[in-house]
Amino acid sequence: MALGSSLPHRRLRDLARQYGPVMRLRFGEVPIVVVSSAEWAQLFLQAHDASFAARPLLPAASIVFYGGRDIAFAAYGEYWRKMRKVCDVGLLGTGRVKSLHPVMEQAAGEPINLSRSLFDLGCSINSRLVLGMSSLGQEEVGVFFSLASQLMKAMGGFDLVDLFPSSELLRRITGAHGELKKLHAALDAILETVINDHVTKRSAAKNIDDEEEDLVDFLLNLKENNEHRQLPITNSDIKAVILDLLMAGTSPWIAVVEWAMSELMKNPRMMEKAQKEVRHRFDGQACINELQYLQLVLTETLRFHSPGPLNLPRENQETVVINGYQIPAKTKVIFNSWAMGRDPDHWTNPECFDPERFLHTSTDYKGHHFDLIPFGAGRRICPGMHFGTTIVKLVLANLLYHFDWELPNQMKPRDLDMSERLGLDLRRKNDLVLVPIPYHHGSIEVA
Repeated sequence: MALGSSLPHRRLRDLARQYGPVMRLRFGEVPIVVVSSAEWAQLFLQAHDASFAARPLLPAASIVFYGGRDIAFAAYGEYWRKMRKVCDVGLLGTGRVKSLHPVMEQAAGEPINLSRSLFDLGCSINSRLVLGMSSLGQEEVGVFFSLASQLMKAMGGFDLVDLFPSSELLRRITGAHGELKKLHAALDAILETVINDHVTKRSAAKNIDDEEEDLVDFLLNLKENNEHRQLPITNSDIKAVILDLLMAGTSPWIAVVEWAMSELMKNPRMMEKAQKEVRHRFDGQACINELQYLQLVLTETLRFHSPGPLNLPRENQETVVINGYQIPAKTKVIFNSWAMGRDPDHWTNPECFDPERFLHTSTDYKGHHFDLIPFGAGRRICPGMHFGTTIVKLVLANLLYHFDWELPNQMKPRDLDMSERLGLDLRRKNDLVLVPIPYHHGSIEVA
């Protein structure tokens, strides 16, 4: 099965149609179970969530995240629980996200007309939230995110060594993960500079105002706090979490904005409706959650273009029996959230983009409805879900408020290319190129 040369979420969906919603495959030496239906996902992620709370530490992730000291790939246990709590309460919690709205709005008000512009915007927002006003200049920040982008692409591919982990000969022949190690070394040097810069500034300042505290400061506070001696935090831990937040907190939301804008461009009626709502109700400070149609567009985009079509794998530490099927210990379990979002048994016209399908339903993407789990579900649900979706809504609202949009060269909406490419997230294969037309406020009468 040539998964490496195709879009694996689509290939696995096709196999599930032929062989059923739960399949046991073997990639080299690695046993894998692929789950492609909401019913089976609920069994794994709710009824047996504790048994599958572990995350297999893939060789590439071990290199990038300092042996799995981040949040996404950390072993299930005390360290993961503590760091997850840190992110829930201190880094990504609702209160802190709200306090960062002015930062997001200031950056999101800039004209954006290309996928590259979204990437630059992502660098601007996330570097300010995570790194703060560090010694890194704009050029160095650009270098950092360029390296991080290359790293994500490299991690998204299939490596023979990952499929035959016991083969030392294969590791030597292929020079396994050489490019990953090179990219990671460059990123590590930048992160070390950031931490040292924060330590120096903290030593010079008697107090750091809460409003000036960025996420690096927050983690350094934890490192220095005496009550955390039972769980010592090292610089490697801090760097792993920073990388986690910058990589997982940037590329996926950019992908969601790209796909949402693409779908609105293909559907002028939906674009008009979204812009009318934003321009009538959004003043730059109003609660973003009051924009109902924008929320529908976001939810439908997450269904139709799940940013992580194959959720990060789970792993069981002991043999588990589910519905009569025995799952041997150390089996990697992959959830095809993309296939679940397009399952005709759960969705009417699943291949059509239709935000209003969510108008009179309680279904959402927060892990309670297993036919829509773009962020996963259960204990290992993505901790950055609220953070990412808040940024998406703010960016989209600003794009729709400040500009009208046209396709270039008199292109028709039906001709807009919607081809995909897959790394660690699902992106457009080709850049989204649009023509922004500045909108002059007051040119329409508010109803």
